[in-house]
Amino acid sequence: MAADSPTDYVQHHLQHLTLSIGDGGFWTLNIDTLIFSWVTGLLFLGLFYSVARKMHSGVPGRLQGFIEVLVSFADNTVKDAFHGSRDFLGPLALTIFMWVLFWNLLDLLPVDWVPELAMAMGIPYLRILPSADMNATFGLSITVLLLMITYSVKGKGFAGFGKELLTHPFGKWLAPFNLILNLVETLAKPVSLGMRLFGNLYAAELIFILIALLPWWVQWLPGGAWAIFHILVIPLQAFIFMVLSCVYIGLSYEEH
Repeated sequence: MAADSPTDYVQHHLQHLTLSIGDGGFWTLNIDTLIFSWVTGLLFLGLFYSVARKMHSGVPGRLQGFIEVLVSFADNTVKDAFHGSRDFLGPLALTIFMWVLFWNLLDLLPVDWVPELAMAMGIPYLRILPSADMNATFGLSITVLLLMITYSVKGKGFAGFGKELLTHPFGKWLAPFNLILNLVETLAKPVSLGMRLFGNLYAAELIFILIALLPWWVQWLPGGAWAIFHILVIPLQAFIFMVLSCVYIGLSYEEH
């Protein structure tokens, strides 16, 4: 993709397709993040739905067997971290893992392909990696925070939830300190969850962009090496996000 300088090239690839609502730009939507989040989510749902419709009790095919392994893997992860009913958290863990995995896989596409296609269609900017957008990763982590609060109230009741905030860990006489400490601890979990995924994928995306600045006949060597390493990072980050989400919700559900 043509650019005036390497700086312009990098800035172009890191620019989102946005839509601002109202004055001041506070309500600004990253349209590309929303589009590719929906696309990857629908791909995940379509894949699993098509396999579920063809599922039978005989010898499973390779795809069915792989899907069954993923379902069992997510369910066992929840089982180890959460001791209540897994009817909701099992599918949630699977959805988190697959959705983040599909997000991350988009980073393996050559960095110029989709932006150049978008420019040919008159779209000036298009960034395809949702997990390199802090809005997307924090959207997921804030959802986990809301589930933490929900399951904390479900497991302890409103009275038990409030009592824990005020009395743990130093007792009722230090209630203000307990409240501050518990609020910081609770908020730190989704912040670290969202920042970890964003930081890893943003750095990976940036390295691919920098490699694309090299002459085409050199790109294959560092690009191939980084892609091979990144193949290990992609499922690892999805796994970490899923496991920590289950652990945080499980810890919120249990009594201290």
